[in-house]
Amino acid sequence: MLLKRLCEAMGISGQESEVRAIIREELGGKVDEMRCDTLGNVIVRKGPAHGPRVMLAAHMDEVGFMISGITKEGCLRFVKAGGTDDRVILSKVVLVGQGRIPGVIGPRPHHLETDKERETPIKSDKLYIDIGCKSREEAESKVKLGDPVIFDTSFAEFGEGYVKGRALDDRIGCAVLVEILKQDWSIPVWGVFTAQEEVGCRGATIAAYSIQPEMGIALEGTVSADVAGVEDEGLVTQPGNGPAIGIMDAGSIPNRHMLTQVVGLAKQHGVPFQFRGTTSGGNDAGPMQRSHSGAATVTMSVPCKNIHSPVAIASLSDFDNCVRLVGLFLKSVEGGFRA
Repeated sequence: MLLKRLCEAMGISGQESEVRAIIREELGGKVDEMRCDTLGNVIVRKGPAHGPRVMLAAHMDEVGFMISGITKEGCLRFVKAGGTDDRVILSKVVLVGQGRIPGVIGPRPHHLETDKERETPIKSDKLYIDIGCKSREEAESKVKLGDPVIFDTSFAEFGEGYVKGRALDDRIGCAVLVEILKQDWSIPVWGVFTAQEEVGCRGATIAAYSIQPEMGIALEGTVSADVAGVEDEGLVTQPGNGPAIGIMDAGSIPNRHMLTQVVGLAKQHGVPFQFRGTTSGGNDAGPMQRSHSGAATVTMSVPCKNIHSPVAIASLSDFDNCVRLVGLFLKSVEGGFRA
């Protein structure tokens, strides 16, 4: 299963090579053009070289950590690569470096903390990774500064049509984009698997500058608060209710005509969808919207519970319907799109 392979690949921001290799293998011989740029984006064209340009972006990188120091006792210090809540880090099992050395994130023992320290989550700079070494020299023989660190999470299907795994944000968007690029299109469809989105949408910025799209679609795994104790208005999205369409976020406001067209197509063809019930966060739509003379953009996302944590949850039906809705939109603009 492609989604399983993508989710279990190691790929923090700036070190997406494993994800890049899977994508290039999956699309090899199935597209009209494929290249990698200096920043590490995989840029793919399906369809003719000329015509209304549509850029679809899904980011390869995941939130994780990077080794920043080694103590004399052989413990590893680390920094965040992307936004991970300190509350989900403590005592987690991780994999360090390309060799996937197992480790455990630990703090000073709870028994040695003051009452005040116990009242707040322990900050990540007070934690360390233990890989079973007794000295700096032993640890240095196994890892080096800058090595990536990811949560040790296996992908699995569970329940009725759900999956759980690490890095569903945004490997599920990458899987949607792969499915789109396997289809045939009569217009230039540019698929970009972007690098370093979690640290500032860097890959999409240079890719959009290069492609100069007229239309852009960000394909994301987005937040869901569909858990016990949250009232309906606070759910944001609900897995199983269809892909989520953004109405605004911190980086972009969708083109109203494009948004109306996507919603109309969903209703016309019976594709379930929902609106993303928050305006926080941002994604690759922002750089696409602001590149050169600008592009009409919209964001379509697959809702994910527990996003930016060791394990997220998503619905396979939302994945399928996201592929379907993106395809319907691309078919609808084959004759051009007026923003």
